[in-house]
Amino acid sequence: MSASELAAAIHEALDVDVEEFERRVEEEAERLKTEVSAGTFDNSQSLVGLELEFYGADDRTDALCRVPRGLLETIGFEKELGLHNAEMQTTPLPLTTYGLAAQEKQIQAHLAPALEKTGTENIRLVSGGIWTVPPVGESAVDYLTDSIGQNGIRIATNLSASVRYHTMANASYPSRCTLEAPNVTLSADTVMPESLCTSIQPHYQVAHAPDLPVHFRYALRVAGPLLALGVNSPFFPPRLYDDVPDETVLEDAHMENRVHVFESVMNPGREVDKQPKVRFPPDFESVDEAIDDIAMDACIVPMEMESGNRFDDEFVHLRHKHGSYWRWVRPVFDGATRSAANARIEFRPLPGQPTVRDTVAFEAAFAGLMESLPRREHPVRSLEWEQAEANFYSAVRDGLDADMRWLTSNGAVTTDVDEICGECLEFARDGLTLRGFSDAEARRYLRPLRERLDHRTSPARWQYDHVRERVEEGVPLTEAVWGMQSEYIDRQAETLVEGSFSDWL
Repeated sequence: MSASELAAAIHEALDVDVEEFERRVEEEAERLKTEVSAGTFDNSQSLVGLELEFYGADDRTDALCRVPRGLLETIGFEKELGLHNAEMQTTPLPLTTYGLAAQEKQIQAHLAPALEKTGTENIRLVSGGIWTVPPVGESAVDYLTDSIGQNGIRIATNLSASVRYHTMANASYPSRCTLEAPNVTLSADTVMPESLCTSIQPHYQVAHAPDLPVHFRYALRVAGPLLALGVNSPFFPPRLYDDVPDETVLEDAHMENRVHVFESVMNPGREVDKQPKVRFPPDFESVDEAIDDIAMDACIVPMEMESGNRFDDEFVHLRHKHGSYWRWVRPVFDGATRSAANARIEFRPLPGQPTVRDTVAFEAAFAGLMESLPRREHPVRSLEWEQAEANFYSAVRDGLDADMRWLTSNGAVTTDVDEICGECLEFARDGLTLRGFSDAEARRYLRPLRERLDHRTSPARWQYDHVRERVEEGVPLTEAVWGMQSEYIDRQAETLVEGSFSDWL
């Protein structure tokens, strides 16, 4: 698509009757509530699924590189925000020993030939939180801010040619398009800075849709502990840091900067009287309340949608609105057919992980917790929402050194991170055994996370310690960060498909 064609499509997308769009959203929301109440979104059992994002790196220099669109199609991956991104999704499967094993094998079966094919093009697909080495001959600032004007439309040069992505930067919704994090400030004309980060997103389908709010409440309580185990983005491309001493960057570094990227780029500025779209979500007392929260959310890009042949095209405008309903944990209602209709929880705080096994460990842990905590009526359900939110942002800052509060299984208050995360892993194991896993099988899936806790070393801490040690030896920050990134990529090349992060320790 040429720049002029893209600009014309964006103009068309912007020329929408917003009031009519919102009227259709309201109608579809009421229709969805009726279908949920009628049992359409119930399933015979819980299902799990995953989304995984990667970025391309030159396998000779470790620098970020664009992944040709034709190559993406060849390896069966989807495009994401940046031209350097690639995404894959697993088919939802029952939460059983066979289902979870099939999820892992499906990722390996898809990823291994993709790595082989991209390798022939000297491209390595990397799973991580934030890339730090810009493309050869370009600065990170230029790559993230380069844009052109076309017929009154601003088009990011390195953003995928998606009308939706580009319209975000030209819509009336006041996304800041400014990156803010400790000692980092970057202003852009588009949402391109968000392409710094990549993630994994486990999904858990509830068997009985009206039970979603109960599971959702527990999902918010475990968000902090699971993120503490999963943090993986302590550094930015060094050029993005302010003119401060290297020691200051290290002293102020947060373990999960991906959260700062998404929130600061996509949310309105503090001076704008609008609710942030990227945020920790509220508890819901009912499914209707969850649907209403989606329907009433501000829509960045209202569009005239045409219904297709999918069952959930009956809610096509609501589904479109859900596409920019950015919460760190969010409810989802969809299904290509009436029999496949489902209500699920999408867990979005986790960055890309070092290996497939680590990724599946989080899928297993989240699903196990969603099975066990409601069944056992764990007291953490009574933990105040404000504390759950505080736990989440403390994990963003400090990972496994976070200051968190938790209610244990006997109702006692604890601030011991080992106890908090240990109890989460124990109840995740219990949830898997409730679904027919043997104790040994459950422990095998969760072992990568248990070993992180035992070593008190997350991927972010591994990165941070490597950089800190080099800086203390007198190595400049830029060289230290890029050296760490090269070692991360080299170790991942050996372990991504069949190893685990614990092999690095």
